[in-house]
Amino acid sequence: MTSTQRLVSTGMLIDELWNGQHPDRVENALQAHVSRLRQKLASLEPDAATSRLIAHSSGYELVVGEGELDAEIFANALTDIRARQSGTPPAVTAEALQDALGLWRGPMFGAARGGPRCRAASARYEELRLGALESLIDCELQCGEHARTIPLLRDLLREHPFQERFSQQLMIALYRCGRQAEALDVYRALRFRLMDELGLEPSPRMRDYERAILEQDPMLGRPAQVHVAGPVSAVGPASGVGPVSAVEGKAQPAVRPGGVLSKNLLRTLGREPSIAG
Repeated sequence: MTSTQRLVSTGMLIDELWNGQHPDRVENALQAHVSRLRQKLASLEPDAATSRLIAHSSGYELVVGEGELDAEIFANALTDIRARQSGTPPAVTAEALQDALGLWRGPMFGAARGGPRCRAASARYEELRLGALESLIDCELQCGEHARTIPLLRDLLREHPFQERFSQQLMIALYRCGRQAEALDVYRALRFRLMDELGLEPSPRMRDYERAILEQDPMLGRPAQVHVAGPVSAVGPASGVGPVSAVEGKAQPAVRPGGVLSKNLLRTLGREPSIAG
C-alpha cells in the first residue's frame, strides 16, 4: 500500500517481506503470498471484473483509485485544512481535524512491522497524525475546552513520553483549570524521564513554562491564535500553545507584577507554528 500505482520489483518485495532472512525457494514463497492476497482481494470485491493486483515480468502493481486509500485521504485532508485555516474559526478547524483523525483505527499496518519501506511510511503518517492531534488540542485550548483536552493529553504522553509539546499543552490546560500544582507535576515528571533515560534537561522553553506557572503569569490565562501544525518533534524546540499579546501578529512585551515576561516564553507562547506542506 506504500507503493500503489507503481511497479514494485520482485527483489524489493523479497527484501520488504524477509529483510535478508528469506527462506529457501523464496520466489515460491513470494508467489504463495501473492496468491493469498489475490484471494483476499477477490473476497472483498467479488463483482470486480479484474484483480487489483497486476503481475508484471519483473514485479507486481497494486491498482488503487483516487480517494480509495485512507492514508491518502487523511494526508489530503490535512493539506486542505492548512490551506483554509486563515480566518477560519478554531471550532471549525477542530471539527475538520477530528473528521480527518477519525480515519485512524489503529497502527497503520496493524500488528505487522513490515520492512524498511513500510516502517518509513508508517513513521511518516504517524508524524502527520501527531501533528494533527497537536493542532486539534491547540484549537480546543483556544476555544476554552481546557478540561476536555486533559484526558487526551495524558493518554498521548503515555504513548509519547518525550514529546515536550504535549507536556506544554497539558501544563496550560491544567493551569487554566486552576490545577497549578498538577501543571508543575507534569514538568517535573518530564524532567525526571529525560534525566533518567536520556541524560537530558528539558528545553529552555519548557523551563520558561515552569517559571511562568510558578509566578502565575497572567499571560498563561488567555488563549492564543493557533495554526495547523505539521509533524511534531520529540525533545527540543516546540511550537507554542499558550497566549501572547499581539498587534498585527507581532509579539508585544507583557508586563506583570515583578517584571516583564521573559523573551523566551513570549517566543514560545506567541510563535505561530510553521505550516508543513
